[in-house]
Amino acid sequence: MTTSEPPSSPLFASLPSEGESYLARLNPEQRAAIETTDGPLLVLAGAGTGKTRVLTTRFAHILLTGRAKPWQILAVTFTNKAAREMRERVGTLLGSPAEGLWLGTFHALCARMLRRHAETAGLTSSFTILDTDDQLRLLKQVMEPWRIDTKRWPAPGLLGVIQRWKDRGLTPARVTPAEDTDFANGHARAIYTTYQQRLIQLNACDFGDLMLHVTEILRTHPDILAQYHRLFRYILVDEYQDTNTVQYLWLRLLAKQPDGSANICCVGDDDQSIYSWRGAEVENILRFEKDFPGAQVVRLERNYRSTRHILGTAAGLIAHNANAWARPCALAVRIPKARRCVSSAYGIRMPRPGAYANAPNPCAGRGTHWRKWPFWCAPVSRPALLKNVWYRPACPTVLLAVCVFMSGPKYAIPSPICACSISLRMIWRLRESSTRPNGV
Repeated sequence: MTTSEPPSSPLFASLPSEGESYLARLNPEQRAAIETTDGPLLVLAGAGTGKTRVLTTRFAHILLTGRAKPWQILAVTFTNKAAREMRERVGTLLGSPAEGLWLGTFHALCARMLRRHAETAGLTSSFTILDTDDQLRLLKQVMEPWRIDTKRWPAPGLLGVIQRWKDRGLTPARVTPAEDTDFANGHARAIYTTYQQRLIQLNACDFGDLMLHVTEILRTHPDILAQYHRLFRYILVDEYQDTNTVQYLWLRLLAKQPDGSANICCVGDDDQSIYSWRGAEVENILRFEKDFPGAQVVRLERNYRSTRHILGTAAGLIAHNANAWARPCALAVRIPKARRCVSSAYGIRMPRPGAYANAPNPCAGRGTHWRKWPFWCAPVSRPALLKNVWYRPACPTVLLAVCVFMSGPKYAIPSPICACSISLRMIWRLRESSTRPNGV
């Protein structure tokens, strides 16, 4: 692999009529994030602050100023939709489609790398990527010699254990006794080892292997890592707060040059890391300055999407976060204090049983006008607690959703109770339920 593999593209044939006209539409913070091209950069940006515009404009800015060729920029997103949107926006800014880009999701980019170096992982370049059904069939075959009680230790549960190990960058050899589990009578690590061996024999890998294999190749083959260090001059990452351990390791390996420098720009928001259930580590964004010494931090604080009252309410809730980047005072100046429209009996932390019992009733004296109805936020894992404790006849509230992990009419809480849980999946279930409350 060489760094001189330019596709035939009229990319630089027609620059904008005014060299930097694409920067004129940006606010000062967005422009600072785009023009800071050297060294590590962390852009803290909430929803509606123009972070996608910053990422795509930065991509185009690097190309238009001649700092890199299209194939020398690694741009990573979390969804194919975001990758397509970024590709289209970059093409619009450049005035022509950009070709030869390393732009895509973590897994798509790793699949591309793995096909280049498949032999290093014991595969061929024509390896097959198994879907979930094929993984389960293979895992059940692997479990047979151990005579595992599949009712007690079902294959999907063991597959989840294996996937969590892969999300943490743990090959079977790297799973220590401290990281092992009692699942499957303590045979989980041995089954994991055999499962990986069978995948190699079949010239196949599962979804988690795409990142695991490539990260292991970069860890153990300095010559291959050096090739990518020469290839990628800039790395752009979207939604950095949602990266898991293996994604973090992969990015850090590619970004850190032998001399310690790193041209990596990560865009994210530590206040909206919602994928911890699938391995995301918000600590990745919190320790960015430790991982990349000398990193600059730019905050995008101007919101172009939500109203002032929504922003004020969100800021009030976010202020309870214990582990987060410090919020500048300017945020309070730009977002006026909103009316308190979200109530919580316990703040942000999970309450002890019975913590709701002595909570004040905010409905008293509000009347029945819908604009004055409060929203109660409660743990979605405790519908029974809501049903038994939060029966407030004075509160004309409406059930929005209940626990995602439960279904069926028996979990439909009466309408005077409000369980405010953001779950479109459960709202859909309630719509289909014959006992759904009025208004859902």
